[in-house]
Amino acid sequence: MLDWNKKSSFQRLNRAYNEVFRPGRLTLGLVVPLDAHGDSPQPDMTGHLARAQLADALGFAALWLRDVPFNVPSFGDVGQMFDPFVYLGTLGQITRDIALGVASVVLPLRHPAHVAKAAATADVLSGGRLLLGAASGDRPEEYPALNQSFADRGARFRDSIGYIRAMAEAYPQAQFAQGHLSGAIDILPKPQGQRLPLLITGGSRQSPQWIAQNGDGWMTYPRPIRQRQDVVASYRTQVRAAGLPDKPVMQSLYIDLADDPAEPARPIHLGFRSGMSALLDYLKQLEAIGVNHVALNLRFTSGAVETTMERLAAELLPEFSHKDHD
Repeated sequence: MLDWNKKSSFQRLNRAYNEVFRPGRLTLGLVVPLDAHGDSPQPDMTGHLARAQLADALGFAALWLRDVPFNVPSFGDVGQMFDPFVYLGTLGQITRDIALGVASVVLPLRHPAHVAKAAATADVLSGGRLLLGAASGDRPEEYPALNQSFADRGARFRDSIGYIRAMAEAYPQAQFAQGHLSGAIDILPKPQGQRLPLLITGGSRQSPQWIAQNGDGWMTYPRPIRQRQDVVASYRTQVRAAGLPDKPVMQSLYIDLADDPAEPARPIHLGFRSGMSALLDYLKQLEAIGVNHVALNLRFTSGAVETTMERLAAELLPEFSHKDHD
């Protein structure tokens, strides 16, 4: 295993980015809604705010929301149902420390000016706790509903990233396919930190070189450890080739935590069911190959959600704390 640690450092962008992403360390977050709804595409949102507050109190590093504009039945997942930016505003007011991430906003379906303003607003109101994931989208049915082309979403994604980056400047002056910024007008508020932390999801219809150069980190999906090691190493090679500081890597993981701590791992959708020992071992392997954050999804959890959260906090968070400052 490679040691990514000790000689690398990440940029300092805002409170959330600085705490969630630590070189050589792995931290743990949770995907909302914190609800076990199994094969049902629609979660039960009863108690979702209380569970978010519990995640904050237990010391998880981040909560992750999703941007799912339409219910596409063939996809089998409606996300948390709420608009992510409205939801971010609510979560920002009822929690204190936990980072608030979007994994991920579908940029080709939103105008980047609206995304930049909404995200900066959430960042300021939460005290610098926003992490903005960005994706090109993967549900073709949504695009005609908004009179957008699915085929050219990659080009619009690149354009949107540039536009959002420009919004951090005072009175920006730039030309984009989605609008001309003349330098005579500005957009407020500005993000609380240096800029909005932008994490690219998957390939997003871009080259590996572009992803390494233009994101502040990379979100990927679960893979076998050996394949994950190669992917992480390739990403960081691209970052170094661009002459840039090291950048974090994160992934999602569906889990079903068994009562027996010794129960071996058995695959489920984008994750596995196992006892605590196998889960801890897998997370330690991810940390060793340079993954910096894992967003745990409890959709397929067979036990009580609150109990599962408390078990994870008691047995895993001491191993993967984001509170040890550099």
